Amino acid sequence: MHDIEVIESPQAAATALDPVRARLLGELAVPASAAGLAARVGITRQKVNYHLRALEAHGLVELSEERRHGGITERVLQASAASYVVSPAAVSVSAADPDASPDHLSAAYLVALAGRLVREVGALARRAGTSGRRLPTLTIDTRIGFRSAADRAAFADDLTAAVLELAARYHHDDGRPHRLVVAAHPLPEEGS
Repeated sequence: MHDIEVIESPQAAATALDPVRARLLGELAVPASAAGLAARVGITRQKVNYHLRALEAHGLVELSEERRHGGITERVLQASAASYVVSPAAVSVSAADPDASPDHLSAAYLVALAGRLVREVGALARRAGTSGRRLPTLTIDTRIGFRSAADRAAFADDLTAAVLELAARYHHDDGRPHRLVVAAHPLPEEGS
């Protein structure tokens, strides 16, 4: 089971977002058979099987084991990931295109950039998982409180200068290209 899976296909996204199927995915963090799931969620085994076939067709659940009981084979399934994120590409081909937003200080640009990040890292993680390699990433996530817009602007100037200086120092034209994204936004209020 992967920690997180990025769903790229519109059909897989629609399947995962169905309320009954989303509940079954949550329940399948622990492997279970259709009969076991039916007892836990209060849906007939036949309906559970119907939904499990749809989830399995899109790679959202996978076979964990098969158990033989006399002449009957019981299939035990589990979710393919602990959690799922739907890529903007599943919604629209042109989704997550930061180049479509000329205002690099807008929320639209930041959301498109975040969407591109989900799409690109999801694809890279899938390839790395298939090849058995680890994907080299770096993430910095911190909070900072600005007393004024002037402080925020001065911080942005200093951060830009520092990042540009570091990029110039470590960039090599023959090196493997990496994308660096630095973003800031106000924290949402609690409960919103």
